Amino acid sequence: MDAALKVPEFMTVEAFLDWDAPPGYLWQLRDGVPQAMSPPSPTHGVIQSRIDRLIGSFLESRASPCRTVITPGVIPASRSDINMLIPDLAVTCSPIQATDRALANPLLLIEVLSPGNQSETWMNVWAYTTIPSVQEIVVLQSQKIGVLVLRRAADGTWPDHPAPITGGELTLESIGFQTSIEEIYRTTWLADSA
Repeated sequence: MDAALKVPEFMTVEAFLDWDAPPGYLWQLRDGVPQAMSPPSPTHGVIQSRIDRLIGSFLESRASPCRTVITPGVIPASRSDINMLIPDLAVTCSPIQATDRALANPLLLIEVLSPGNQSETWMNVWAYTTIPSVQEIVVLQSQKIGVLVLRRAADGTWPDHPAPITGGELTLESIGFQTSIEEIYRTTWLADSA
């Protein structure tokens, strides 16, 4: 990152949303500290685009009120005044208003796990579990074919570890969606090496 960028050392979500961030980066706020996010790798982008297209087409085919949102700002319930995180993809069934500055009531959040930001991604994933509306969190691998799924239990709790899926079907109960793992990775170099 350019050393000349003027980035505040600490901000609230309110200040972050009003901040004139330096261009050229996607920014999130973690524990009051603005963080520039590196551009995704082409593989990351292909996987993100593919899962968005699969889920979006599924929702449209059923005339669902739900929709996908790429890289939305979401605010975890934990330390909500100083955290605004950016998942790769979200699904919400709540109306979106032109004045919304963060995505309210996400139902499903999806991350693509890249090698350079694994610890940050997992910190975000566990923070997402504090959002009351979130029912499922999906983490798609980008260096190998594989999906990790966290699903909120009927009693509102989350498992200690995500369930790994390396083949077969991915079922997203929150939206009634099902697809093969192979279909998610079909357009990546990973499918060619499998």
